[in-house]
Amino acid sequence: MDAEKKPKNKRMRFILGLILVLLAAMGTIPFLISGYVKQSTQKYIISAAQAKSVNADCIIILGAGVKKDGKPMDMLKDRLVRGVALYHAGASDTLLMSGDHGRKNYDEVNAMKQYAIDNQVLSEHVFMDHAGFSTYETMYRAKEIFGVKKVLIVTQNYHLYRALYIAKAMGLEAYGVSSDLHTYAGQGFRDKREILARVKDFFSVIFMPKPTYLGDSIPINGNGDQTNDKVFS
Repeated sequence: MDAEKKPKNKRMRFILGLILVLLAAMGTIPFLISGYVKQSTQKYIISAAQAKSVNADCIIILGAGVKKDGKPMDMLKDRLVRGVALYHAGASDTLLMSGDHGRKNYDEVNAMKQYAIDNQVLSEHVFMDHAGFSTYETMYRAKEIFGVKKVLIVTQNYHLYRALYIAKAMGLEAYGVSSDLHTYAGQGFRDKREILARVKDFFSVIFMPKPTYLGDSIPINGNGDQTNDKVFS
């Protein structure tokens, strides 16, 4: 009996060891992918001063939360401050506001455009992507709907890596400018969540699923007011 038990015990130890190795590998892979995404895009994050010479087709400002009264929350406001400043500095004469407007009672993009208009940006220079439900969908639609080829992306630094990685994978010439003008509550949680988001989009750009909505072409060199669904004051 003892002779029979020894091979079984050895097999069990091998199987348990293999399981532990696989679990350890699974725990490491997200960090390796996240690190690769960051390392491969770091050089495309530039300063506001450097951005002036890029001559981009547009500045994409990525959406974020709005308050119940429709005003931008702190992270979104900082993105808008940075993006509008780049516009006035001559980095591009066009803004593309991309965010979530999938419900009647929640609207990021009109709040973003209103902010730009309130800060001396011409309405016709501001396009809205009402179906920018994710960073991946924003970049997909920027290329396929708006015909963007060269772009400046504005968002917080932790988010820029992934946005740039997606844009580059889609064949866009893309540069990013950080909008970290303040510190933000809950950033530790967002940093952890972003690791998983990088993994998700690492695979998204391999398989290139279509976004929730496509639609007719809206050339970025046209008039941004054709994306309006309300009258701006």
